[in-house]
This record gives sequence, C-alpha cells and structure tokens, in this order.
Amino acid sequence: MTIGMFSSFITRHWFSEVAIDIWSDEATLQAWLDVEAALALAQAKLVLIPPEPAERIAACCDAKGFDYERLSKEIAFAQHPFVPVLKQLEELCGEPAAGFIHWGATTQNIFDTAIALQLKKTHLHLIAVLERTEERLKGLAFEHRQTLQAGRTHGQHALPMTFGFKVAGWHEEIRRSRERLAARGKTSFLAYFGGAIGTFAAMDGKGRAVEDEAARLLGLQPARLPLRSSFDRVTDYLAALAVLAGSIHKIAQDIVFMQRSEIGEIEEAFHMGKVGSSTMAQKRNPSAALVLVSLCRMLEGRLPMVLAAMVRMDEGDSSATNIADIVVGEIAVLAASIAEGADRVLSGLHVNAEKMRRNLDLSRGLILSESAMMQLSPRIGRHKAHHLLYEAAQRTAMEGTAFSQTLADAMKDAGLADVELDLSPDDYLGEIGEIIEDLCTPRRG
Repeated sequence: MTIGMFSSFITRHWFSEVAIDIWSDEATLQAWLDVEAALALAQAKLVLIPPEPAERIAACCDAKGFDYERLSKEIAFAQHPFVPVLKQLEELCGEPAAGFIHWGATTQNIFDTAIALQLKKTHLHLIAVLERTEERLKGLAFEHRQTLQAGRTHGQHALPMTFGFKVAGWHEEIRRSRERLAARGKTSFLAYFGGAIGTFAAMDGKGRAVEDEAARLLGLQPARLPLRSSFDRVTDYLAALAVLAGSIHKIAQDIVFMQRSEIGEIEEAFHMGKVGSSTMAQKRNPSAALVLVSLCRMLEGRLPMVLAAMVRMDEGDSSATNIADIVVGEIAVLAASIAEGADRVLSGLHVNAEKMRRNLDLSRGLILSESAMMQLSPRIGRHKAHHLLYEAAQRTAMEGTAFSQTLADAMKDAGLADVELDLSPDDYLGEIGEIIEDLCTPRRG
C-alpha cells in the first residue's frame, strides 16, 4: 500500500519523476553518505585523520550496501534519524576506519549539507525547464503579436490588446523567476561542517579549511559561519520558488478563465480519451491547468512552515529542523512539478483568434472609449472629454445602442459633429508591437 501524493496511483502523475528520484529515500541516504565521504576525504587532505581510513570510508559510502528495513526499525527504536546509519557504515568500513567516521561533525551538518546537494540538483533541472518554457513563450508571443484580444481589468473589458501581449507578460515573469533563482543558487547551496553548535571546536583549528575542501568536493559553497540556528539562506531560495509558483499560478488561472465555455479563447491540449466528467460527456475541462493551480497552492501553503522553521531555539532545535527536513524536499518536488506542468500546458495551447475577436466586439465598441477620449482631449480638455464619453458609454450600456451611435449623438450635442474619430482597435494598441519586438531581440550584456 502506498500513502502520500508522490506515490499514490491517483496523483503520482502530477509530479516530476526527476525530482522524486532526487528526493527519494535512496537518493537522500546517498546524499548523506556523499557528505560523510567528502568530510573524511577533506579531513585526510588536511591531516586531521589518516588517509587510508578516509579512503575506506569513501569507498563504503554507497547506499546500495545498506539494509533499509533494518534502518527503518533501528531509527524508530533509537528515535534518532542518523545514528543507525552511522552504525551500518561503521560495520561496512570495519576497523580502524570506523573510528574516523563522522569526525567532529553532528547530524544536522550532514542533513543540511545533503539537502543542499539535493536542492542544487533540483535547481539545475528546474532552470533547464524554465529556459525551455521561456523560449516557448517567446515564440507564442511573437506568433500572436497581432492577434486582437480584449484586455480586461476587474473582470470587465478595458482596452484592446493582443494575445501576444498577454503571453509577453507571462514570459517576463518566468524569465524574472529564472534569473532570481539563478542568483539565489549562488548563495543558497551550502556545506555545513561546524560541528555541534557551529564553532568547529572538534576540528583542531582546521575546521574552516575542512569545510572549504569538503564544499569543493561536493560542488557547494562553504557556509563559513555554520550556525545550526541559521536557516535564512535556504529560506531565501525557497521563497524564490514560492514566487515562481505565484507566477505560474496566475498563468494557469488565466488559462482556466479563457477556456470557459462563454469565453472560449484558448484550450489546453485535448486527446480522445481525456475525460472531463463521469456523467457529463461533453465536458472538456482545463484539467492540466487546474492541477497546476492545485500544485501552486500546495507550494505556496508550505512557505509559512519554512518561515516558522527559521525560528530556532538556542544553537540547535530539532522541532524546527524536523520541519525543514521534510518540507524542503516537498517544496523542491512541487517546484519542479509546477515548472514541468506549465511547460506541458503551454506547449499544447490551442488559440482561437476568431473567438478573441468576437469577444472584443461584445461591448459594442465601448472598449475604445479611452481612445475616443484621448482624441477629443486636445480639443476640449481631458476632463470634459471624459464626461462626454461617460454619458455616451452609460447610454450604450443601458440601452444596448452601439457606442459609435451614442458617441456621435453626444458629440453632436457638444458641437463636435464635424470631428472624425478613429475607433479601430488595431490603431489603439499602444506600443505592444515594440514591446514584443524587444522581447524577441536577444539581450546584450
């Protein structure tokens, strides 16, 4: 029997197989062992422990040699997550190497450094997915740079725009998230080898050098001041993942809205066999976009737990680290799943340009009221133009008369009957063309 969203037959297809592999029990144990191996090799290089035991320790740090059932039982009995791991490693290494394992370290050093290894692997995968999504969105924006669509504010028609402009906005949020994560990645994946409270007291004056060398071996940055009570740098990275989730949440919500039956401007990929309802055969739900919304909410909802885990009593507090040890992996898997899911949804979007144009015309021309106001403003002032347009627009809304007619009547009453206005949506797109052109031009520097 499987329990939990990552392994359930109902939901496991929502989640990134790559990320799940990175954060599996087997990969987590291997990450712990990789940290122990790096610690021993670094200490041997700095003549803190003999070289032969260090090499033996490194050779035995292979998760395939461990008995997982035994580990599970012994962890439950010991009520400690790592001492049983050390016990098996000692047995595998034998003497004298067993006596040099975990020299001057504490469990949280191993766990936090292993989490950094796993986060970095997830990060590299995530960045690759986001780069692919950026290119996809750039192409979609350019393709639909002239596809007219109603711009909406507060759920109402506002101004004409193009679908490419909306997609350009999606692209820029994804780009900024990728750049934000890349910047955080330079400072958030850290090796911690400060020992019991972070002072390197058991390292014979070589602790910082050991941390530097072990970090180099692991491809991480040394923590420098490895306080067990400090979690802000990891939290900073996880907060950036929450920002990414917020952006993709917004994109997915846009897709769900535009696929409504009465809107019908886009549709996510459909194949025969995809089912929307067990009773309503006609349903073609935006199922993938809705799953994306769900995943984003799950990630966003975990950020308060991360912030709570920053608050640590004294120089070490397992009530906080217990939370971090679980929730960091969950957030990492969720983030990778969200990025992959967004890329899949965006790759299969069907755009209904004809429906977009029909929807643009639903307001009987009202969507161009600002255009009319700005054309009249040089003649009568913006304030008077707004009043005139307000009267004409409300009459259209209440009577159902075309805006062109109510506007003509209002202009005639104001002595402006001879003024000709351009009320074409194509001519009131602002700088959309230039914005998308800039987006598609390679950045310099």
